[in-house]
Amino acid sequence: MSLKRTSSTIVIGARIEESAANTFTEEGVDLQLNPLDNEVFIVQSINLDVRSPDAIAGADTSSVLTLTTTSQASLPSLSNSNTLARKELTIRASGFVDGGVGFTEAFGDSPPLTLEYIVNIFTNNFFIQVKGNNTAAMTGACKVYGYRAKADAATYAALVQSEVLSS
Repeated sequence: MSLKRTSSTIVIGARIEESAANTFTEEGVDLQLNPLDNEVFIVQSINLDVRSPDAIAGADTSSVLTLTTTSQASLPSLSNSNTLARKELTIRASGFVDGGVGFTEAFGDSPPLTLEYIVNIFTNNFFIQVKGNNTAAMTGACKVYGYRAKADAATYAALVQSEVLSS
């Protein structure tokens, strides 16, 4: 694969809020790539932050934030090849008279510095999704660190097609 770096490190931030409580919501984030120049985005690191779930006595609650390369119809798991990062906060209180016990699961945040990159994004955007199981709408935010690169024509065509077909 032939990729030539064309920028210094870029940090892209985005925020999302559920359209209503307990409703899957997705937002696209434009990378402003130039497809005429076969421009791609090389992801070096991802940080996700999602609001803590509500602590409700006797009820399980959760907040989930995901980041993917393609649009999704529901929250994807890590087994989805387009999922780049996922963060899940849960409180298990079902059957308890108090607010329960909190758990955190984070995948994809701040990989080891020995990695050259995590993934390449060949289309012009990525997507963040949020869904909670709470009394109020959940919010989340992400920071994606990476740089622009230019691919040769054959590599660009093959990888854009592969990314789009895998959605």
